Amino acid sequence: MKKQKNKNIKTLTELIDQKYGKRGNKKREQWEQGFEAFKLGVLLEEARLKLGMTQEELAKKSGTNKSYISRIENDASDIRLSTLMRIIQDGLGGQLKLSVQL
Repeated sequence: MKKQKNKNIKTLTELIDQKYGKRGNKKREQWEQGFEAFKLGVLLEEARLKLGMTQEELAKKSGTNKSYISRIENDASDIRLSTLMRIIQDGLGGQLKLSVQL
C-alpha cells in the first residue's frame, strides 16, 4: 500500500519562510540573529549544568557577575566575543569553535 503525502504538512524551514520571509529579508535576518543568541544562551546553560556549576560559580571563574551570566542564558544580553571566550575557556574549561555560513 502506497502512502499518500499530506499536503498540509510543512517543514520548519517552510514555516519560518512563511512567517519571516526568505533568507536575506531584513525581518528574517533579525529573527535568525535572535535565534542564534537564544541558542548560545541554551548551550552555555547546558554546559554549566553538566558541570554542576551555579551561575555564581561560573561568573566568579570567568571574571564576570551572576546577573551577566543570567542575562546571557535568558537571551537578554549581547555578549562580546572576548567575554564569551573567557566564560567558555576560564569558566567552563572548554574551547569555542565558530563557523560562518554564507
